[in-house]
This record gives sequence, C-alpha cells and structure tokens, in this order.
Amino acid sequence: MNPAAGPELRDIHLPPAPGWWPPAPGWWLLALLLLVVVVLGSRRAWRHLRRRRWRSRVQAELARIAAAHAQGGDALAAARATSQLLRRATLRIDPAAAALAGEAWLDFLDSRWPPAEAARGPFRHGPGRVLVDAQYRRPGPDEALRGDVERLLALARRWLAWTFRETDPHA
Repeated sequence: MNPAAGPELRDIHLPPAPGWWPPAPGWWLLALLLLVVVVLGSRRAWRHLRRRRWRSRVQAELARIAAAHAQGGDALAAARATSQLLRRATLRIDPAAAALAGEAWLDFLDSRWPPAEAARGPFRHGPGRVLVDAQYRRPGPDEALRGDVERLLALARRWLAWTFRETDPHA
C-alpha cells in the first residue's frame, strides 16, 4: 500500500458565530431613531396634557364665576372676574394683547372669532361690551347688569371653546 501522499490534513474549521454584542451599525441607527421618536412623542404628550389641564382649569374657573353669579352674587364682581379670566387666557395666545384696554381689548377678542362671527363683533357691539362698561357702573343691585353678565358669561364660554379649538385643532 502506498502511504498517503503529503501531510495529514484536517477538515476546514469555521470561525465562531458572531456574538450579539456589539450590534451592527444598522441596529445603532435604529436605536437612535427609536430614541428620537420616543423623546419627541413624550414632549408632545406632555405639552398636550399641560394644555388640557390648563383648559380644564380655565373652564372650571369660568363655571365657578357663573355659579357664584347664578346664586345671586354681585354682577359687577362677576364681570370683573370674567374680564380677568379672559386676560389670563389671552396671555397664552398673545402676551401683548393682555395689556390692551378699552375698545382695543374688545377688538382683539373679536378678532379671535371665525370671520363671520368677528364681523358681528359680539364683544364690541354685543354682550362683551360689559367688559369695558362695567367699571363705570355703580356698585349695588342692577338687574340690567345682571342680564348683561349672564350673556357675557355665555359669550366668554363660547369664545374660550373656539379659542381652544383654534389654538390646538387636535385637542
């Protein structure tokens, strides 16, 4: 018998299977993208929750003013409280507008309505006029002012609902 020609050869050895760490560059990019999506989604959710909480506080305060007025509270105090509430709500929309006074303040409030409603001028020519006139009225029972304040409260509720919808259409 012939001896084997050449040295004794062993079979091919495969390299060990790659480990799971460190991941391939594609996985790093996917992790980075996922992190960015989570951070942006969290910020958006946080802002949305803050806006909802703020809106509910504003609406609750308006409901409190209306309830106090309905229980026979001072109409002049309700008009002043409504004016202050609208000014604080305006700070979120346009901080410079909160410093407006008189007709300019009413014009700003009217400008926040949809065009058809703004043309009617519910603040300048309607129940919103109480915001400017109330400060010149005498304190004490005034049935005319009582009716005006009830209409003002309804107008303020509608204005806030429209403003909330306009500033955040997804809310």
